[in-house]
Amino acid sequence: MAVGVFDSGLGGLTVYDACAKRLPDVPFCYFGDNAHAPYGVRDSDDIFNLTCAGVERLWDEGCDLVILACNTASAAALRRMQESWIPEGKRVLGVFVPMIEALTERKWGDNSAPREVAVQHVALFATPATVASRAFQRELAFRAIGVDVEAQPCGGLVDAIEVGDEILAEALVKSHVEALKRRMPKPEAAILGCTHYPLMQEVFQQALGADVSVYSQASLVAESLADYLTRHPEFKGPGDAVKFLTTGDPSSVSSHATQFLRHPIRFVAA
Repeated sequence: MAVGVFDSGLGGLTVYDACAKRLPDVPFCYFGDNAHAPYGVRDSDDIFNLTCAGVERLWDEGCDLVILACNTASAAALRRMQESWIPEGKRVLGVFVPMIEALTERKWGDNSAPREVAVQHVALFATPATVASRAFQRELAFRAIGVDVEAQPCGGLVDAIEVGDEILAEALVKSHVEALKRRMPKPEAAILGCTHYPLMQEVFQQALGADVSVYSQASLVAESLADYLTRHPEFKGPGDAVKFLTTGDPSSVSSHATQFLRHPIRFVAA
């Protein structure tokens, strides 16, 4: 039994890498649906069906616990999956929970009434589909009041990062930050609501300014997973093996993934 990590492409490798470093004794299986990436421009039904197919493939690998290391899938598919699709004995977790825990400084199990939090003006950078879903705002509203969230759909950024075009990616980050700051001139915090974006975190930070707290998901998800496995050890398998699956061309995806994480990664066909 391994812990599954699902993403539409390479972005979830930032989450996998943080989880593997935090939990070196846990086996992982990563699934990248590179043949259908990016998800951020697809409609909700398409995202739901592709996400379910990927999760089922990870179940076939013995991953009874799957992390959706894809904000678009977490935003557009997870609630529907949890309400009507996931069978007993399986768990599928998203990446919004650890982020909102950090932002509101309250644990997910805290079901008390929403209350005021320290941060009042939040910038959310995400894919068009994640922004359109308003899932982040909805989940945040269950736990906090009075928080103004301004969301910026970052069209084109995932594609630039996937193909390794750092010059284009940097230009897009600066353009999207400028667009958001025209609507919210002084954000106190910024959420990088896509697992690709941590690779551009320094550029986001520079464009936003040193006084803006930038929240990136990978390390937060890793800590949350460690806590979850402590409370649910039945989902932790033996060994430390890792497997990488892709619906794309394994050779090409492996090359991009190696460039992405800056150490050798070998994908096989899903």
